[in-house]
Parts: sequence; C-alpha cells; structure tokens
Amino acid sequence: MSEIDPKIDALIPAWLYLPDIAEKWGVEVTKVRNMVTDGTLPAVRRGENNALQVPAAFIGDDKPVKGVVGLLTVLKDCGFSKEESLEWLFTDDPTLPGTPAQALLENRGTEVKRRAQAMLL
Repeated sequence: MSEIDPKIDALIPAWLYLPDIAEKWGVEVTKVRNMVTDGTLPAVRRGENNALQVPAAFIGDDKPVKGVVGLLTVLKDCGFSKEESLEWLFTDDPTLPGTPAQALLENRGTEVKRRAQAMLL
C-alpha cells in the first residue's frame, strides 16, 4: 500500500489510527483491520511512521458513519480508486453545500449517494 498523495491528504482535516478506532468502538483492532481489508473502511498509509489511518469523518461512535460503506461501493463501481474516492468525498461541492463527507455526517447521505450513482450513468 503506497502513501497517499499530498494533495488529497491536505483535503482531509483529521485522521485516526486503527487502534484508536478499535478503542473508540470497543472492539479488537483485528476487527478494524478486517474492515480495511474488505474495503468497508478506506485506510491509507501516511505520516512519518507510514501507518494505516482512516479519515476521522468516517468514524461514528460505534461503527462507520451511516452511508459511508454503501457510498464507497458506489464510487468503486464508478471506477474510482481509493484515492479518487477520498478526493471526491472531501472536495467542496457548492451544490450540496460543503463536501460529500460533511453531508454524510449531517445525515444527508441519500443526496450524496444519488450524486455518486448519477456518475454511473
């Protein structure tokens, strides 16, 4: 797994390490690693220690933020790489307003998913 493009890294305001996510959710870190492996959570290597990290915006109190998993699947179906998906999710969209990631946090996931699905057409 390569390190994230600095341009995309700069779009994402906060990151969490896998052990921190596991602690927050009260689960073993292996469960979080499995979510990364199966594509449920997008993790990239970044920082001095090149450790896996996940955008904090995707992490809810006890599971991924509602809508993230399905949206990532739609973006993958559109042919987006993990980095392209992260760039799309964290780039400001004046028609939303804000970023798709912000809209997910504000429970506007249906609107974001609809936009992603329109890219399939």
